[in-house]
Amino acid sequence: METRLADFIKDTPQGREADSILRACVHCGFCTATCPTYNLLGDELDGPRGRIYQIKQVLEGNPATESTQQHLDRCLTCRSCETTCPSGVHYSRLLDIGRSVVNDQVERTKSQQLMRWGLRKLMITPGLFSPAIFLGRMVRPALPETLKKKIPPAQIAPKTPVATQTRKIILAQGCVQPTYKPATNAAFSRVLNRLEIQTITTDAERCCGAVSLHLDAVEEAKQLMRANIDAWWPHIEAGAEAIVNTASGCGVMIQDYAHSLEDDSAYADKAKKVSALVRDPCEILEQEALETLPLPDRPKVAFQSPCTLQHGLKLAGRVEKILQRLGFELTSVAEPHFCCGSAGTYSVLQKELSSQLQQRKIQNLEQGKPDVIATANIGCHLHLESATDIPVKHWIELIDDSTLPL
Repeated sequence: METRLADFIKDTPQGREADSILRACVHCGFCTATCPTYNLLGDELDGPRGRIYQIKQVLEGNPATESTQQHLDRCLTCRSCETTCPSGVHYSRLLDIGRSVVNDQVERTKSQQLMRWGLRKLMITPGLFSPAIFLGRMVRPALPETLKKKIPPAQIAPKTPVATQTRKIILAQGCVQPTYKPATNAAFSRVLNRLEIQTITTDAERCCGAVSLHLDAVEEAKQLMRANIDAWWPHIEAGAEAIVNTASGCGVMIQDYAHSLEDDSAYADKAKKVSALVRDPCEILEQEALETLPLPDRPKVAFQSPCTLQHGLKLAGRVEKILQRLGFELTSVAEPHFCCGSAGTYSVLQKELSSQLQQRKIQNLEQGKPDVIATANIGCHLHLESATDIPVKHWIELIDDSTLPL
């Protein structure tokens, strides 16, 4: 694709990166077939190819409009288009650049600004999210049905191991999961302990930065990244072999620290090290002797592969292989590449589209009549759980539930 970027961006790092991505796109349109919003709306401007063209126009000096902003806002950043693209177009990075430029030109309404600010602060402020959810649970019976579904009952986590092992990994806890689903991280620690691997956590850890990055606060996101690097660095220097997060959405973000901080002279090298150490739980477990785990119970499972797992981390099929290796029966799930509609804060900011995708995903997951629905990301977990009577669990919980007690 030929480009003529405007003077305000062409000689900047963002401009050079955008130019390279745009030139890789041949406008073949293969991406539209796997784009959830294009599939729902049938509008070229709500598909990857159309969004790329709109971003190109803005970067070439054409003024952005509210319509441009709306079409970019509707993108789930599921990255299914990246998996489909034969030219290797890094659409998600172009989208980040395009959104930033458009948001500088098009001022959001006061209500939009307040909503985005509130979502960010709720997620990233230590000591705020947990009390807010506790309060929500107290008044849950009186809440409207839409809000009630976003506040599931409190979960009791199983006992976590205290044994010291020679092998150690850093377990990034996340900002939402410890409050909503504390059993997930506990289950991962328990399974690893059985495999003689110790998980390390730190109270100095902050939000991974994804919420801020996708809600127009790039510098805030970078500050959170730096704080996490500082929190994990002593453990990295002490020999921790990996940084693992049981939420694949956070895993994608942490893996991208090297790119986000590449121009930060104080943190660039450390960010590269952190990104290189990022592993998804499936990458850890698939290398271990799982046959040593006693598994008396194996429910029938429908696995929902989060977009961040299959398109972001490029680990499609890996969790399924682990579960099958352990003897779990997996149902066939139609349209496995399609997003469930959660997408971070998307389910709050784009309720109608999110709900349509949620119902479509639930129908596909329930088709095989599973005993349980499994996933690998906290956002997907909560989103799916609010729309089905079938139990929803993180896949690592299935392994912990099925093994003998510690």
